[in-house]
Amino acid sequence: MRFVVIYDACVLYPAPLRDLLLRLALTGLFAARWSGEIHHEWTRNVLARRPELADKLQRTVELMNSAVPDALVTGHEPLINALTLPDPDDRHVLAAAIRAGAQLIVTFNLKDFPSAQLSPFGVESVHPDAFITQQFDLHEGRIVSAARDHRRSLRSPPKSTVEYLDTLAAQGLVVTVARLRSLPMCCDVHTHIVVVIR
Repeated sequence: MRFVVIYDACVLYPAPLRDLLLRLALTGLFAARWSGEIHHEWTRNVLARRPELADKLQRTVELMNSAVPDALVTGHEPLINALTLPDPDDRHVLAAAIRAGAQLIVTFNLKDFPSAQLSPFGVESVHPDAFITQQFDLHEGRIVSAARDHRRSLRSPPKSTVEYLDTLAAQGLVVTVARLRSLPMCCDVHTHIVVVIR
């Protein structure tokens, strides 16, 4: 059986990382899950800065829910009040993970999901860079293919491979980008484009 992961709102908030994580979810290597509360949290934070994106974000949520089978976790609400976390507002994420049978919560906020509170439920928290690196170790070809397809899909604006990797590094994917940069490169000293994802 594939293992199950919950994407926390903080990793869905930045569009470049959200798009890559969604493409990785579509590889079938694992089962990605989220909840309505998680959607509400990341979209609310985007709209606080970009209110003109309201219609577009609603469409994004709908597309995410339809693109990844069974991604939307429901029925976890009764678990929330029985859980303990440093920030009570994060309990819905752990509740969704328990309900979904998830092994991992992919999040930047590792301190908000301490192992003492997660381990009784068989759940761990992991930084998105570490998560993608783990997938890289297991399925390098499919991860590289997903990254390549992601870069090629960018149109507004399009990005060179170097620009794309710089964008991912800026999202905190430092080790992932280092792994991608370490792959065989062409001899173009001006662009240094990684062959496998150009």
